[in-house]
Amino acid sequence: MNFAIIITICVLLLLAYAFTISSSKTKIPSVILLLLLGWLVKQITDVFHIVIPDLNSLLPFFGTLGLVLIVLEGSLELELNKKKLPFVGKTLVTAIIPLFVTAFVIGHFFYYFLDSSYKDGLINAVPLCIISSAIAISSVGHLNAFNKEFAIYESSLSDIIGVLFFNFIALNSVINLDTLGHFGLQILLMLLISFIASAFLAFLLSRIDHHIKFAPIVLLIILIFAISEIYHLPALIFIMLFGLFIGNFDELERFRAIQYLKPRSLDKEVKKFKELIIEAAFLVRSLFFLLFGFLMKTEDILNPHTLELAIGIVILIYLVRAIQLKIFKVKLMPLLYIAPRGLITILLFLSIPDDSKIPLVNKALIIQVIVLTALIMMFGLIFNKKEDPKEGGKGENLTIDMDVPI
Repeated sequence: MNFAIIITICVLLLLAYAFTISSSKTKIPSVILLLLLGWLVKQITDVFHIVIPDLNSLLPFFGTLGLVLIVLEGSLELELNKKKLPFVGKTLVTAIIPLFVTAFVIGHFFYYFLDSSYKDGLINAVPLCIISSAIAISSVGHLNAFNKEFAIYESSLSDIIGVLFFNFIALNSVINLDTLGHFGLQILLMLLISFIASAFLAFLLSRIDHHIKFAPIVLLIILIFAISEIYHLPALIFIMLFGLFIGNFDELERFRAIQYLKPRSLDKEVKKFKELIIEAAFLVRSLFFLLFGFLMKTEDILNPHTLELAIGIVILIYLVRAIQLKIFKVKLMPLLYIAPRGLITILLFLSIPDDSKIPLVNKALIIQVIVLTALIMMFGLIFNKKEDPKEGGKGENLTIDMDVPI
């Protein structure tokens, strides 16, 4: 039986790898295929009466681990320098505006029509408004440099800001100036912790000579994240800043203190570390979506009670996105389509406090929104004219014609 489990997991992950490497050719987001594969495995176990223990408790575990690795992977991809700052600022604004607009519109709908408090409506709305970097980044490899880089920055920032926004609303019973001030202090404390921890981890990365050096670094990252979460600190700030720090180490070499970290040797180790994180993120992300697909019920996908609401939410998402891109004079195609929902939507949905849950905002609605946004992205990319990946140059050489002040 143990070997059967090992063989099954290996085959499923190999299929997940095949989905990932083929997605740039087929334009089919791997998340759809992973959910479908997980669902098919569930049907097979039912047909052959194979008894599977309750796996629901594993979903938050893989989701949290996946969140850490995906945010770390995304922040390692981001380049920061003086030339890049205007571009980063613009993508930051384009990540924030649709997140807050759609969250407040959907939250107000839940408050007005579903008889919830405004706060509970907002808590249930936020997970539906966050772009999934896990899906977006893996789907834009064939686009030109501008569109690819825009999607990477926007989705990564949407993840981080969305989680911070959700935690702020969910963890505070009352929202007022005191809670805003307390949240500001938490961010400042987390920035201080991030600075110290990032310097310490970079020091370890540059000094450990043992052939096992990346495992303790990853474990320490997860440990710091978990302890910060226990004390309700915005732990994702640490993950993002650590990734930005070591990912842009070459920009810091002019500072004397950086010389203590052996920048040349550290740069080589960072490249290896980045490869490890990418591989680990792939494994955890694949297991998460396979597991979620396995736990899906057929009636959830086709649930008529939530389908109209799901379609309405998706229409709102793309309407706000189209208006925002038009206002900021960013070419609509294909960026309009790249707004999928995924891992963080599921993870935050599972994190909604029991006393704040709205009955109609259930697993069926979440699945339908994820599948619909993934399908829209898939067809949008399929019918988008082929782009030269080298066209457009890097972000620092690109401009977004914007009349709106940043």
